[in-house]
Amino acid sequence: MSQDLKKIIRQEYLKCAKDPAHFMKKYCNIQHPQRGRILFNLFPFQEKVLHLFQHNPYSIILKSRQLGLSTLSAGYSLWMMLFHKDKNILCIATKQETARNMVTKVKFMYDNLPSWLKIPAEENNKLSLRLNNGSIIKATSASSDAGRSEAVSLLLIDEAAFIDNIGEIWASSQQTLATGGGAIVLSTPYGTGNWFHKTWVSAENQQNDFLPIKLPWHVHPERDQEWRDRQDELLGDPRMAAQECDCDFSTSGDIVFYSEWIDFIQQTTIQKPLERRGVDQNLWVWESADYTREYMVTADVARGDGKDFSACHVIDIETNTQVAEYKGQLPPKEFGYFLTGLATEYNNAMLVVENANIGWATLDAIKERGYRNLYQSPKTDKMTAESYLRVYEGNSEMVPGFTMSMRTRPLCINKFREFVGDKSVTIRSRRLLEEMKVFVWRNGRPEAQRGYNDDLVMSFGIGMFLRDTSLKFQQQSLDMARAALGSVKSNKVSYSGGYGNVGSNVENPYKVKLGGKDHDISWLVG
Repeated sequence: MSQDLKKIIRQEYLKCAKDPAHFMKKYCNIQHPQRGRILFNLFPFQEKVLHLFQHNPYSIILKSRQLGLSTLSAGYSLWMMLFHKDKNILCIATKQETARNMVTKVKFMYDNLPSWLKIPAEENNKLSLRLNNGSIIKATSASSDAGRSEAVSLLLIDEAAFIDNIGEIWASSQQTLATGGGAIVLSTPYGTGNWFHKTWVSAENQQNDFLPIKLPWHVHPERDQEWRDRQDELLGDPRMAAQECDCDFSTSGDIVFYSEWIDFIQQTTIQKPLERRGVDQNLWVWESADYTREYMVTADVARGDGKDFSACHVIDIETNTQVAEYKGQLPPKEFGYFLTGLATEYNNAMLVVENANIGWATLDAIKERGYRNLYQSPKTDKMTAESYLRVYEGNSEMVPGFTMSMRTRPLCINKFREFVGDKSVTIRSRRLLEEMKVFVWRNGRPEAQRGYNDDLVMSFGIGMFLRDTSLKFQQQSLDMARAALGSVKSNKVSYSGGYGNVGSNVENPYKVKLGGKDHDISWLVG
């Protein structure tokens, strides 16, 4: 090799080592889906992102779909491996296959380099590429111990918003990054309240070490408004298109309660409580009891593992307004005593307690106190007015509490959504609103995002369902009871004067035996 050629190669090598954009544009080949193997001809926005990678150890990228950021990250990783010794790069994604794709892109670029740029590989398989200068790139799926073992020079997290346990992964990686490593976190948005969303917001507010990089669809020079309009048609849902193209958190994810609903509640009905009560100050009160109103108290009992909360709401049945709320970690029995007192305070409200698992301990405490206006559920899914009438007959077809099942759970949530969408419910609590923000569809099941609670949402959903379904049947049964007792009244000709009149020796016709005990049900007659 001539001295001139050696000099040219040396100059070119130094230029590549200094500028990753130059290296990638001249020597990195990519596999294009239509055109096959081509040089990675970087767009201006990609060059700018590369520059930001170089000068910022931590980058978080909120991106549109199909901008080539994964390929760009692969090229940057290869550049680090070739021109720096002992670099340990770890790729993490939702699935091992997705993470492996990043390594595959690196290997394709590596395999097609000119010989004078190549460093021999000591290890080359589906999940890793190790060079004999000590640098390596590996792929792994998202698990809680990912990135925990050895020091990591660069942590690549692809589609971070879709990784359930990303918070755990990030926490476990901190020790390994503490030696001077960095991270590139990239994703399209997927709902609010998750780790990616919170980290992005914190980065925008300069509250963490991440540099926020936002790349909506129009940064791509080959895309115009016609392309954007076509995405609405291709994706079939403008919300999905806003997520995938516009980097819009508010429309992203399989959220149960749409962002515009949340915004409306936030702006119109959320209030600070007038009073905070209890030892833990967790009973929030917006309206004191009005003895001319009818109320319902709906409760969800904590499992008792310390990870969730017992929660309840007091709801004005007529106006469908939240007037009080509790969220805390009272033991099940104490929670039962608390609910009894709260329901009694609010005009002997209908008390509804989910009867699953630990809920029975709470129900036993309520029954121990002798609270009578306790909601009863049919043992079967068939709900009729006659079923509720049998409560007064001591019929065993009914059980205390609300039975949450595979049938009733989606009904509760759908009724809740219906009321919120119609703006026919008044929600006062910011605690409830925060749970609604992170309440999503997961495999067709409505539940909180990983790491969050849905105790307030579920107990409120029970109230919304009962208000328009079971309580109607219950009211019908009361009407039937009134009619029956009215007939008794008209046939008791020997009875004269009202019950309790002085001098009357006639036995109270409204005293009945229920469950072996005497009960005065004259209140049914009005």
